[in-house]
Amino acid sequence: MENALIIEYLPILIFIGIAVGLAVLIVTASYILGEQRPDSEKVSAYECGFEAFDDARSRFDVRFYLVAILFIIFDLEVAFLFPWAVSLDETGVFGFWSMVVFLAILAIGFIYEWKKGALEWE
Repeated sequence: MENALIIEYLPILIFIGIAVGLAVLIVTASYILGEQRPDSEKVSAYECGFEAFDDARSRFDVRFYLVAILFIIFDLEVAFLFPWAVSLDETGVFGFWSMVVFLAILAIGFIYEWKKGALEWE
């Protein structure tokens, strides 16, 4: 019984073994064959354009979090609009007016945030 189970999973085990072996072979070959001459330009910061000046675990301004939350809220609006637009003929008038109410609530929230100055970056 145990041999039958191993035989059933043998192709998967062979596939995993080949994948791991090939990955190790490729990484080793690139390390051996590639040029290993790092200079100051290669090891410099490239994402933000300037060197790190402080610890990454420092405190962030609350505006970063506010912008992130507002992005998620209004991004979800678009995520609900696509399936609604595709199935609009099936949902009928009730589905249309339900989405109008949903969009109105989101528009009111957007106007509220705009008036409160949450979208201003001073």
